[in-house]
Amino acid sequence: MYRNHHFFPCLHCHPHSYIRMVQHLIERCLLLHMSRDQCIKALAEHASIRPLVTLTVWRELQKENKDFFRAYFHSISPRPFMRRSIDQRAPRFTRRKRWM
Repeated sequence: MYRNHHFFPCLHCHPHSYIRMVQHLIERCLLLHMSRDQCIKALAEHASIRPLVTLTVWRELQKENKDFFRAYFHSISPRPFMRRSIDQRAPRFTRRKRWM
C-alpha cells in the first residue's frame, strides 16, 4: 500500500493540490485583512511556503479578480485621520457646575 510521506500537499508530488492549498491560505489572510507582504511572511513562517510561490499565486488571484483586489486594497489602505480643526471642535473637558 502506498503511503503519502507528506502531511500537506507537496509542490513536486501534487502541484495542483499544493497551489489550491496556497490559494486557500491566501484567502484566509485576506479575511484577516492582511497585506500582500504580511501574507507572504505569515505563510513562510507558519506554513513553510516559499515566498515566491505565495507571491505567484497572489498575482494570479489578483489578475483573475481585479475588482475584488481593487476594493480590498482600498479597504485596507491607511487613511489620513480626518479631524476638525481645533477651533471647530467642541471642548472635550468642560467644568461641571456644582449643584450643591
